[in-house]
Amino acid sequence: MTNVIQLLPESVANQIAAGEVVQRPSSVVKELMENAIDAGASQIKLIIRDAGKTLVQVVDDGCGMSETDARMCFERHATSKIREAKDLFAIRTMGFRGEAMASISAVSQVELRTRRAVDELGTRIVVEDSTVKVNEPCQAPAGTSIAVKNLFFNVPARRNFLKSDPVEMRHILDEFQRLAIAYPDLFFSLHNNDQEMFHLPPANLRQRIVKIFGEGVNKKLVPVHEETDILRINGFVGKPDYFKKTRGEQIFFVNKRFIKSNYLHHAVVSAYEELLPPDTYPLYVLFLDIDPGRIDINVHPTKQEIKFDDEKLVYNYLKVTVRHALGAYSVTPTLDFEQEPAFQASPTRTPSLRPSGENPNAVRDYPPKSPDRLAADNLRNWQRAYEGLDLAGGGQTGREEYLTSAVSPDNDPSGYLPSTPDMRPGGEPREMDDDNSSFSKGQKEPYQIHAQYIVSQIKSGFILIEQQAASERILYERYLEALRQQPVATQQALFPKTIELPPADAALLRDILPEVNRLGFDIAEFGGDAFIIHGAPGDMGAGLTEEILIERLLAQYKYNLELELGVSENLARAMARSAALKRGQLLTVLEMQNLIDQLFACPSPYRSPSGRTCFITFELDELQKRFNS
Repeated sequence: MTNVIQLLPESVANQIAAGEVVQRPSSVVKELMENAIDAGASQIKLIIRDAGKTLVQVVDDGCGMSETDARMCFERHATSKIREAKDLFAIRTMGFRGEAMASISAVSQVELRTRRAVDELGTRIVVEDSTVKVNEPCQAPAGTSIAVKNLFFNVPARRNFLKSDPVEMRHILDEFQRLAIAYPDLFFSLHNNDQEMFHLPPANLRQRIVKIFGEGVNKKLVPVHEETDILRINGFVGKPDYFKKTRGEQIFFVNKRFIKSNYLHHAVVSAYEELLPPDTYPLYVLFLDIDPGRIDINVHPTKQEIKFDDEKLVYNYLKVTVRHALGAYSVTPTLDFEQEPAFQASPTRTPSLRPSGENPNAVRDYPPKSPDRLAADNLRNWQRAYEGLDLAGGGQTGREEYLTSAVSPDNDPSGYLPSTPDMRPGGEPREMDDDNSSFSKGQKEPYQIHAQYIVSQIKSGFILIEQQAASERILYERYLEALRQQPVATQQALFPKTIELPPADAALLRDILPEVNRLGFDIAEFGGDAFIIHGAPGDMGAGLTEEILIERLLAQYKYNLELELGVSENLARAMARSAALKRGQLLTVLEMQNLIDQLFACPSPYRSPSGRTCFITFELDELQKRFNS
C-alpha cells in the first residue's frame, strides 16, 4: 500500500494560512500599516480603491529593505522581529509571525518597491499567486511602497463572500483609525478613490482623538492616568452625558496593540455604575502598558486577543482607575436618563422630578399614589408576570376591535382600568378640551405607564403598547414609502445651519445624501467635511435638533451595514430608529390615540423593524385564570 501523507506545495500552504490572516481587505490594511510602523516610518500613506477589493497600497518612509530582504519577506515564517522562542515573551513590535506577506501574496497580485537610505537603487518585486513574476532594480524614494491588487482574484468563493463596499470600507476605517490613535506622533493619511478622507499631522493623543471622532468630543473627554508596579494606564474616557447607542468609540490598547476584550469593557462600564442609561456605550480610548512577560499575544493570527497572567488584577486596576478619573474631575450625572437629552419635556408637559444621580430604574412616587396610579402600577406588575408569554402572536382581531371598546364603567367586569375620566395616571388633573372630544361616553382613553407603555382597552381585555417600538414601525413604513415614491415634506429653516462631521461620517453622508434628502432633509455639501442644512423633516420629534438627528441617523446606518440591507431599507430603518419616540417621553391623550391609530394602520403592526414586539394583548379570560389559579 502506498503512502498517503504528502507535504503540501508552498502555494497551497500559503493559501490555507491566508484564510486565517487575510479575512478581508481590512486585514491587508492592518498588516501593511503595522509593518510600516515596525519599519520606523514617520509618515504613512494609505491608498484605497473600491473598498480595497481593487487596490490597497501603503507608502511609508521607513528603513526600507535590501534586495535580499525584499525577496525574503514573501517567504513563510520569515521575519526580522524575533530570533528564538524566548523572544515571544518580550514582543514590543506589531508583527512577529512572518506570515502576513506570504499569505497576502498567495491570494492577490502584489507589487513591492523599496529602498534603504544608504542604497542608490531600490528593488521592485511583483508576486502573483505566491509566484515571483518580476525581481529587478528600480528608482524609488527611501522607504517602502506595497500595492496589493485584486484581492482574492484566484479564490472566487472568498471574493464573492466579501460584503458591500460600504461595509468593507467601514472595516478599513476601523483599522486605520485604531493605528492612527495608537501612534499620534506619526503622520497618517487615507485616500479613498482619489479623495483624501484623513490628513493627520503629528499631534498629542487628545488632538488625534478629536481629529478622528470629531470636534464634538473635545469637551467630553476626561483624562485617565494611573501607574503601578505592574501596570500603567492612561488615555481618555467620555463624560457620562456623552454616550452612544452603538459601539465604535470603545478602544483598548495593550502595549500600543489594539485588542478586543469584553472582560475589560465590563470593567470600564462598571466604573460608570449608574451614570449611564441601559444599553448605551461610553467613549473610551485606554492604553495599558504592561511587561510583555505577563501577557500572551500569540493566541490568534489577528493578534487582537490577549491573555493576561492575572486578568482579575487588571480588571480591578482598570475599574478603579476609571472611577477615580471620573471622580477627580467631578463628573456627575447631569441628565435625567429616563428622558433622552433630545426629548426634554416641553412647558406643557410634566418635567421629570428624578434627582440627579439616582438609579433611572428606581420607582419614585411623585406625587403620592392615587387610586388611578395604583391601577397603573398593577398593570405594570401584571405585565411582568406575563413577561415571556406572547398573547399577541398572529392574532387576526380587526382594527376596529383595537380602536374601540364596548365596555363601559358600568359593565366593566374587571374594574382594573381607571374609572375617573378627568384624571391622568399619577393623579394629575386632565384638561377636558377638544382633543378629548373624540372619546365618547363609555370609551376609555389610553394612558401611559412610566412614560414608556400605553394602555388601551379593547373588547376582550386590553393591549399594552411599547411606544418606542410602535413609533419605529410607523416611521419605518412612512420613510420607506418616501424613498420609493413620495418624498417626505421638508420644513425649511429660517437660518441655515452648518454641521462639521468626522471624516468617516462625512464620506458616508456624501454617498447617501440624495436618499437622505428624500427623507425630508435639505442638506448640501459645504466643502471639506462640512455640510449646510437648509431644512429638516417636518415631523421631526419635539426637541430633536437637526444635528442630533443626523448624528443618530449615521450611527444607526453604520450599525445596520452588516445586515446587508439595500440603501433604502437601511436608511428607513436608521431614520425610524433615530426619530422615533423615546422611552421617557410624555404624551398627551391625543398623541397616544394618534399613535394607536397609525400603528394599526400599518401592514404589519406586530413588530418594529428591528424585531421588537410593538404590543401585547391581555385577554380577560387569561387574567381571570391567573387570579383563580
